[in-house]
Formats: sequence, C-alpha cells, structure tokens
Amino acid sequence: MGDRAATGGFDPSGIDIDAWEKLEQQLEETIPNYDRVNRLMTFGQDKRWRRNVRNHAADGMKVLEVGCGPGSFAEDLIGLDVTCLDPSSEMLKVAKKRVDAARSSRGEQPAHYLEAIAESIPCEDDTFDMVFCLFSFRDFQDKKKGLSEIYRVLKPGGRLIICDAGKANWLHGLGGRIWMATVVQWIARFVTKEKNHPWKGLANTYTQYGTNGYYRAMMCEVGFHDVQGRLLWPFLMSSRFRATKPKQE
Repeated sequence: MGDRAATGGFDPSGIDIDAWEKLEQQLEETIPNYDRVNRLMTFGQDKRWRRNVRNHAADGMKVLEVGCGPGSFAEDLIGLDVTCLDPSSEMLKVAKKRVDAARSSRGEQPAHYLEAIAESIPCEDDTFDMVFCLFSFRDFQDKKKGLSEIYRVLKPGGRLIICDAGKANWLHGLGGRIWMATVVQWIARFVTKEKNHPWKGLANTYTQYGTNGYYRAMMCEVGFHDVQGRLLWPFLMSSRFRATKPKQE
C-alpha cells in the first residue's frame, strides 16, 4: 500500500487507487499458499472463525460473499443459494472450481460468480438475506462506500456478518502490528520459500486498519441497526461484526 498519508494515517475509510491495485496483485500471488499460511498464522483458528460465521445462515437463504478469494469459506456454505464476488478473475477461477466441486459432491447447484468490487455490486436492491465478508473488508478500496453497497443489496431485515482482523484499541493494535511484522512474515517466508513473498505487503493493511469502535460507528452511519463487534477468543486476533438492515426505513 501507499504511505499512511494516503489514508489519513489510521483512518481506514479510503485507500488510494494505485495502492489498492498493488494490493490486489499481491492477493492473487497468495493463491498457491493462501490456506496454509492462514492456518499457521492463526494456529488453526481460521477454520473455527469461518464456522462461527457460517452458523449465522439458515437453510435456503440467498447469500453473498464479498471478497470470496479462492473459495475457502464458500465451499462449505451448505443448503444456501450462494453468490461469490471478487475483483480478481484469478481468485474467481480458483473459487469456481473449488466451490462448485464441493457443491456438486453434495448434490447442490453451482454457485453464482461476480467479478466486481465491493463498492459497485452488480445486483439489484434488496436481493440477499445475508452478506458475508471473511478477511476481505480491510481490503476494500473505500470501506464506507462498500458498506453502503452491501446495505443496498441486503433485503430489509437482512444481516451483514464480517470477520476480519481484530483491533480493540491502539495498544491491542500495536501487538497486532508486531505479530504481523514478525511471526507472520517468518511463516510466509517458510511456506513460500521466498524472501519477497506477497504477505510482506498485505501485513501493511493491518497497520492502516481501524478499531472495532471505528467500524461500528461507520456501520451505524450507513444505516445499519443492531450493530455489534467483538474480538474472538481464544487469541483475540480477529473480530466479528454483525449488523442488520432495518425492515422499515
């Protein structure tokens, strides 16, 4: 990413477009080792967090995952009408093969796929019962605009569930930055066998990522009700947000 001045220091509401395009390139470069690095850097908790988020959906719901990546989350969305959105054609190519294979093995129809950004979702208003963001929210180019688009495509009474990096306050964020700058870098280098691995740049997204309170306030500004956000145990490395689009506006 660009320097912190581009986003106002720790104000994460916008990333300059050049830095965002570089970030997307780095994300594509993570594909071959995406799951393995995530599992090691979270001590295996990434699977538990995904399960925690999946359990919010009920059978038959029409759901959208914004920033589906290589399909690590969507492949286990069972009994749902699933749409996967990602700005990267390479990510979608991997996700489609992986997710549809899993759905076929369960006798389910293929998922739907959209190559698009969170800030411009090519769907009609009031389309989805639930929207998921799994470790993709911090990569939005404009987070408030992305939240507004998610709000638009949710049905009245629909819910947004986000799981992403945890940052309770500046002190907790300092610990996270040290972790990202040391242990995560060592793990990524060990797995990829490359000194200049793509996680070097991705770690910077945490530095510019805001606190839980910052995003709760942002969701309320967009119009969401019943906004909640808390750190997830046992390591307090991630946060889960829940927010509802009111039934009557």
